[in-house]
Amino acid sequence: MRHGVQYAPCVSPSPSPTLNITSDNNIPNNNPTMIVSVILALFLPCAGMSLVFIVYLSLLWCASNDNDNNGDVRLPVKAAAEGGLSASELDKLPKISGKELVMGTECAVCLDEVESEQPARLVPGCNHGFHLQCADSWLSKHSVCPVCRAKLDSHFFNALESDNPC
Repeated sequence: MRHGVQYAPCVSPSPSPTLNITSDNNIPNNNPTMIVSVILALFLPCAGMSLVFIVYLSLLWCASNDNDNNGDVRLPVKAAAEGGLSASELDKLPKISGKELVMGTECAVCLDEVESEQPARLVPGCNHGFHLQCADSWLSKHSVCPVCRAKLDSHFFNALESDNPC
C-alpha cells in the first residue's frame, strides 16, 4: 500500500447470457399485449382518416344540396370586370397642369411624380390627379379611380356637360 491507495484484486468477467428459446421451431413466445398494440397502432390512424374523409364528403353533399334547393345559380363573390370609359368620356374629364394638383403630385398608376409642366388628368368627385397618359390608359380599362376606387358614373359626365355648354 503506497500513499494510502488500495488496489482491488482482479475480477474475472462473468459469462455472457444465452437466449432461451422455449417454443417449437425456434420461435420465441408471443406476447398478446404486443400484438394488440401493433394492431391498434395500425387501425387507429386508418379509422381517423376515414372519419375525416366521411365528414368532408358529407359537407360537400350538404353544400351541393343548398345550391340545388332554390334552383338558382349563385353568382361569384367577385363581380365581373366592367369596361372602362370611352374616348369621348375621357375627353370630357378635366385636364390640368401638374402645378394645379391639390391632392398630391404622385401618379398612382406609374408611381412617378407629376412635374409642374406635365399635363395631368383630374378625376371628378375625388379630385385625384394623374399623368394624362397614365389616367387615360387606366380609365380606358377601368371605370374607377386608381387610388380610392370611386366609380365614375354617367352623372359625372352629365354634370360636366351642363357646366360646359360648348
